[in-house]
Amino acid sequence: MWLSVSLIAALAATALFYSLKEQRKKYKLGFLSLMLWGVAIMVFVDHSISYLEGGQFMEATTDGLIGNSLLLGVLMLVPVFLIWAIATFTPLGKKIVI
Repeated sequence: MWLSVSLIAALAATALFYSLKEQRKKYKLGFLSLMLWGVAIMVFVDHSISYLEGGQFMEATTDGLIGNSLLLGVLMLVPVFLIWAIATFTPLGKKIVI
């Protein structure tokens, strides 16, 4: 499920990037899209390796601290959105040129 969540978020950010042409640079939508696609690719690689080792490709539960994979997917997006928000809406982020 966390692969699905990360893919949906990446697709939504990409759709925003292409639909909001005037606000792309203001809201750094390319940066957000790039980070979300990075998360999606990393999760895909993790699932692929797990599948090659004999596990299932998509699971609804996890063996870690967070048992629900949907909640894990949402919590994985929190740091991405925090980094994007800092880079977009704070004076520190104005120094970052993307």
